Amino acid sequence: MTLPQHHEIVVIGAGIAGACIANELLNRGQAVCIVDSASHPASACSSHAYAIAHPHVGRGAPRLLRLTRIAFLMAEARWGQVWKQHGIFQPSKKDKSFNRDDVAGYLQSLNLDEEMARALSAKEALEVCGIHQDGIWLPRGASLNLFEATQDALKPHPKLICCWNTSVARLEKVGGAWGLFNLQDDLIMTADKVIIAAALETKKLVASIDVRLPLRPVRGQLSIFSITAKNSWAARLPPTAISGDGYCLPAEKLPDGNYRWIVGSSFDEGESNLQDWDSSDDFNRSQAKGLLNYVEGDVSQLQKMGSFVGIRCVAGDRLPIIGELTQRPGIFLATALGSRGALWSALAAKLISSQVLEDDLALLTRLGFAADLVAALAPARFFAGAFASNSKPILPSGPKAR
Repeated sequence: MTLPQHHEIVVIGAGIAGACIANELLNRGQAVCIVDSASHPASACSSHAYAIAHPHVGRGAPRLLRLTRIAFLMAEARWGQVWKQHGIFQPSKKDKSFNRDDVAGYLQSLNLDEEMARALSAKEALEVCGIHQDGIWLPRGASLNLFEATQDALKPHPKLICCWNTSVARLEKVGGAWGLFNLQDDLIMTADKVIIAAALETKKLVASIDVRLPLRPVRGQLSIFSITAKNSWAARLPPTAISGDGYCLPAEKLPDGNYRWIVGSSFDEGESNLQDWDSSDDFNRSQAKGLLNYVEGDVSQLQKMGSFVGIRCVAGDRLPIIGELTQRPGIFLATALGSRGALWSALAAKLISSQVLEDDLALLTRLGFAADLVAALAPARFFAGAFASNSKPILPSGPKAR
């Protein structure tokens, strides 16, 4: 009888998070086996070609503000070739007054200099980025193709083994290692350390080792609109990305003189339906008016030419779950990345590789990644004990499009 193959490190999930973590470990000289139920990397939400990345600059949630700044710097450094820096404008809320000096002072308090974030009046914004609204200009904001980034991270490497079309149904301790079992309950392989870098599948896998996590799906649909050159929207289309209630990418002028514009995304909590919904396109048309402050815009002129539907995974407190599952030594999690996969995956790669290799986290500390931030992301925050912070988590709310 042939014994199942044993690996020192196995990563379950070949999306943007799993690929980034595996790549970091490979760069640090480790041998890695990555396992995925699909036939290729980035088969689910990471097949998304229209992600944006920028530090969070909203009010409140101080840990989130600190975390996204660090994560943004890590993502910017990591993604290189696929990082398309074009800047991102964040308009002020329509129902709130905007005081440029107050906002500038607030950005400074977040340790965001003008190279990363600038408060602009509507007149200044028109000159700087072509958007005639008060708000915050994020000049280093970027977009990236998650599919390309994932593929690049998992390019052939002498210490990388990829097991495609391989579903892991449960985990179990086998001797001194972790056993990975398939749907037929056959032992596929064993590993000293297992990194679960999946979305909702994580909930089932950790349940098999008697761990409960508050994970839920959130469906999101992006709409790809076609706008003719003579359309009244054409003169309003943004030259940069905008992130507010929803987001959009810079409008792309096509060879025929018309435009292609990507707007999204709908937010359907608890939904995991991957079908294209007309109602989500209507929701995104409404979002488009708000992003451009084009109240009188005729949404019927935004003609659909395509869409992307992805199922994101969120935790109870809207922060990702990244770190060692201390109740089950040798198990590490990178899940609940929500709509910030480009940012959180880069951070997860640094944090989890440091934990897997039992580093002292000195590099992360130099980047401002203090112990309280490690605890804020740790799976332990959902369980009784020193780091418990959310025993009855409240899931995020948001507008629904049905």
